[in-house]
Amino acid sequence: MRHLTALRSLRLSHIARTERSLGLRLVHTPSSTRIPNFAFAFDIDGVLLRASKPIPGAAESLSLLKEQGIPFILLTNGGGKHETERVAEISEKLNVTLDPTHIVQSHSPFAELVKGVDETSALEHKRILVAGGDGDSCRLVAERYGFKNVVTPGDIFMANPSIWPFSKNYSDYYKSFARPLPPVSGSQDPTMGLKIDAIFVFNDPRDWALDTQVIMDLLLSSNGVMGTLSEKNGRPDLPNHGYQQDGQPPLYFSNPDLWWAAAYHLPRLGQGGFREALEGVWAATTGGPGKGIGLKKTVIGKPYQPTYEFAERQLLRNRARTFMHATDLPPLQRVYMVGDNPESDIRGANSYRSEVGSSWQSILVRTGVYNGGEPVWTPRTIADDVQRAVEWALKSSKWT
Repeated sequence: MRHLTALRSLRLSHIARTERSLGLRLVHTPSSTRIPNFAFAFDIDGVLLRASKPIPGAAESLSLLKEQGIPFILLTNGGGKHETERVAEISEKLNVTLDPTHIVQSHSPFAELVKGVDETSALEHKRILVAGGDGDSCRLVAERYGFKNVVTPGDIFMANPSIWPFSKNYSDYYKSFARPLPPVSGSQDPTMGLKIDAIFVFNDPRDWALDTQVIMDLLLSSNGVMGTLSEKNGRPDLPNHGYQQDGQPPLYFSNPDLWWAAAYHLPRLGQGGFREALEGVWAATTGGPGKGIGLKKTVIGKPYQPTYEFAERQLLRNRARTFMHATDLPPLQRVYMVGDNPESDIRGANSYRSEVGSSWQSILVRTGVYNGGEPVWTPRTIADDVQRAVEWALKSSKWT
């Protein structure tokens, strides 16, 4: 909870700075352009693309919004690549010119933790573990965000394969990107004494077993030092029976989605599946909720409030840039969230409480995870595809 509070405080401070900067821009920039008081947020997989192929009407919809000057962002629980790389791929597939300000990925808010809310909370120079993604792609994303000391489970495995002997068949894979760990004084094993200050699951892990073992080792350690075991674990006289009460690193997940729409005709397990599996191992090890023991973690991504705050702030910046010459920029009153997943897209939009007073309205499309029936979260409307969704929203906003 304290990590969510830190993220929220950081976002509120950025919102205040953004509003001040927008106000300065609006004073001196005249224009007669018609300005919409609404915007769009689109999920990607299952809405704009399906198995990397454009969904009919997606490109036309984004092109129309660009021509009309209607702000939008792509708000996805996907990730694993830097925003510049991801948006370049989407631009090519849809044949629509986009830039990094048009996209918010699941791990985009992690960039705000580089500097933190103050010097003490900043993670810029602390050692973090980054899990998930292909190879070390997520390590490279974290480094581009500004984290200076990033290790992966693959680095740890290659330094000491006995940490998880069942990954030996993947040695060639890990060898292709693993980096040497910093040497530890007085030890031939660089994993012994390796201190980790925070754990980030940036994207869906590829080797669930190795990542689970390494993360469990750190959660049970003393002060986040690999190869140690906290003496506080299991003590009934301490909060949470002593678990995660001994300086263990905070654990962050970027994507809660249990399922996502892939090339296969049925949805596939996502990062949320890995988290559920890890929590199952945690419960089996510690006694779990049945004994009053929880796994302390921070989960962002849709449907959680901090991710929507981050996205809305990006929309405000994009909107101010589009209408930078306006003398009187009307408030953003409505944001249409177009998604295919009731549990993330629709739930998030329905639950979001805007800091700037906008109303988020959810539109569920039938081209992805949702396959009919009564959705678990009720959208404002259901559309066959993204083009129909945009048409409905423009009509609702009386935009001709």
